[in-house]
Amino acid sequence: MLLIGAEDEEKWLAEGIAGVQHNAFYLHRALDSNNLRDALKYSAQMLSELRTSKLSPQKYYELYMRAFDELRILEMFFKDESKHGVSVVDLYELVQHAGNILPRLYLLCTVGSVYIKSKEAPAKELLQDLVEMCHGVQHPIRGLFLRSYLAQISRDKLLDIGSDYEGDADTVMDAVEFILENFTEMNKLWVRMQLEGPGRVREKREKERSALQELVGKNLHVLSQIEGVDLEIYKETVLPRVLEQVVNCKDDLSQYYLMDCIIQVFPDEYHLQTLEMLLAACPQVQPTVDIKTVLSRLMDRLSKYAASSADVLTEFLQVEAFTKLSNAIEKVIEVQVDMPAVGAITLYVSLLTFTLRVHPDRLDYVDQVLGACVKKLSSIPKLEDSRATKQVVALLSAPLEKYNDTVTALKISNYPRVMDHLDNGTNKVMAMVIIESIMKNNTCISTADKVEVLFELIKGLIKDLDSATDELDEEDFKDEQNSVAKLIHMLYNNEPEEMLKIICIVWKHTMAGGPKRLPFTVPSLVFSALRLVRQLQGQEGDIVGEEVPATPKKIFQLLSQMIEALSAVPSPELALRLYLQCAEAANGCDLEYVAYEFFTQVFVLYEEEIANSKAQVTAIHLIIGALQRMNVFSVENRDTLTHKTTRYSARLLKKPDQCRAVYACSHLFWVDGQDGIRDGERVLLCLKRALRIANAAQQMASIARDSSGPVTLFVEILNKYLYYFEKGNKQITAAAIQHLIELINTEMQGDSATSDAFLASTLRYIQFQKQRGGVMGAKFESIKL
Repeated sequence: MLLIGAEDEEKWLAEGIAGVQHNAFYLHRALDSNNLRDALKYSAQMLSELRTSKLSPQKYYELYMRAFDELRILEMFFKDESKHGVSVVDLYELVQHAGNILPRLYLLCTVGSVYIKSKEAPAKELLQDLVEMCHGVQHPIRGLFLRSYLAQISRDKLLDIGSDYEGDADTVMDAVEFILENFTEMNKLWVRMQLEGPGRVREKREKERSALQELVGKNLHVLSQIEGVDLEIYKETVLPRVLEQVVNCKDDLSQYYLMDCIIQVFPDEYHLQTLEMLLAACPQVQPTVDIKTVLSRLMDRLSKYAASSADVLTEFLQVEAFTKLSNAIEKVIEVQVDMPAVGAITLYVSLLTFTLRVHPDRLDYVDQVLGACVKKLSSIPKLEDSRATKQVVALLSAPLEKYNDTVTALKISNYPRVMDHLDNGTNKVMAMVIIESIMKNNTCISTADKVEVLFELIKGLIKDLDSATDELDEEDFKDEQNSVAKLIHMLYNNEPEEMLKIICIVWKHTMAGGPKRLPFTVPSLVFSALRLVRQLQGQEGDIVGEEVPATPKKIFQLLSQMIEALSAVPSPELALRLYLQCAEAANGCDLEYVAYEFFTQVFVLYEEEIANSKAQVTAIHLIIGALQRMNVFSVENRDTLTHKTTRYSARLLKKPDQCRAVYACSHLFWVDGQDGIRDGERVLLCLKRALRIANAAQQMASIARDSSGPVTLFVEILNKYLYYFEKGNKQITAAAIQHLIELINTEMQGDSATSDAFLASTLRYIQFQKQRGGVMGAKFESIKL
């Protein structure tokens, strides 16, 4: 093959097409005048244009198709003996005297097609004669197109069952032999193309060869369409002959294409029954052949075949398809020592996909595939190829996607061993995939052993791995830890002892993650433990025995450790909230001293750790709300706590905050319910103290020329007065409310519209109560608006 330029090639193609058209013109005149001699002369001259060696396969194809169209017209002329007056037998002999071999063979094939249709000679002998004579052209491109033409004109004349040319029982084998011989010679010509021309144009030559591969593969397609080629013929003749050609050609392009072609054109049933023979050829191909893609496509086709019918699955078990595929992959990886890690892992991904589709109930098969992957990964010092890493993620994700149940994946012993070979970043990605699978499928992890395995799998998220050196993105870190927090809520068991074990395991792993993760994970763990506490409400004391069962006291001890660790981060505001939650849970369990201890820790945090004024305001209101709901305390303990709370309320930095906190403390002395506290005097003391603070705030605001805040405080206190007035607090009188309304009206001069609207709404409420009538209406009647 010459190294030529594009312009020269276009020129030669144009000259070739012009030659074909010129001779075709005279050919048509000869055909119109029924002049056989001139027809043969000009058709031979036309076909001589195909002798060129100057064109690339793509350009040669254009020239070939011009000639091919003319040959179809010539064949119709040969078929009508009345036009040229020569029998087909004599015509077959006549065309063999053409001057050049290439035109001679094209004409011979054309006449041979007519000869076979006439049935004046056995099709078997004619086809064999034609395929043998085509040996006369050994130039790769010219020979390939010649044999392609032979395959084309003989396609409808093969000796198949039900065809017009069917003879005895051996006719199918004759057709098979004809196609196989033509295929073999075409493949040899195709392979020989790589030796044409200088070595520096190898890449271009390979592209040209790729463009011609369908000419070779067309033979296999024709073979697959022959009705008489049953499983026995395929197994005994077709596949061995094709594989022999594949292995012996020693050409990577040919081997890859033909193996892929075999898989694509022949039935899946044949592949399954000849699996061992087909797989045996895989390790024998050249190391540069992309055999992983071939095997992947084979497994994909077989798995789809398995899904087509339940009856087919029995055949897979009978032929031991998994074992044969597994052994073949191992041998391919062993033979191809230079196969990159991504290639080997891709093979295992395909095998695992096949296994999950065909044998989803065989976890031992899944474990075996993962074990083989571990063995391969162990031989690699470090997995640095990003493509290989993606394949490992795909390998680990496949069982999660198939089973929609992470619990099943946790049963696979080699699953965590594969994850150990991932780098830190990918380990986190895979851990997120596992958590997302659990959340998506609402999977409950219900045993301590499974939780242990799960947290070992996601260890990349719950602690810093030894070799972790990458800087952590703050947003990514938050997303990861929030995912772990969500996961904790999916760990549950109705048995208290087992649930306590789960909590302890999670706490152990959480502590190993260091302080920066605690604010994300401890709250979820605390609420999970509190759920268990509420399940155990009513149990008292510790039961003596070899194993201490789960009791509220034991869980509260663990909760105290968790929150203490959180407060040391430091994260005092979050710890305070959790202490209050625990105190309320202890209240439900009637454990006074436990609840008191939690409140003690709350006040310690408030005094020592919370310095921000806004945080202090929030904390005081949280404490007031929680303490109001407590009913487990003795009078002495409750007085101690309420005294502390009211004192802290009055010490807030800003007067408005002081005022609101103090009047909120009034609820600590008036609690609705059967056993509720109703200390009207102390309620009134809180409200009066709030009024004094509001008055002080009003004086400070007057200096600052802004009185909107303090007047609003007076209206808020008025609403508290009305609340307790309705509740029946005898210390709150209509006269006191009347006096407060007058005070507000005096202070409202020049105040903002916001305070005016607030007061107007409050006064409308009083008017509404007066109009209701009854006992409540009578109470409000004495208030003059």
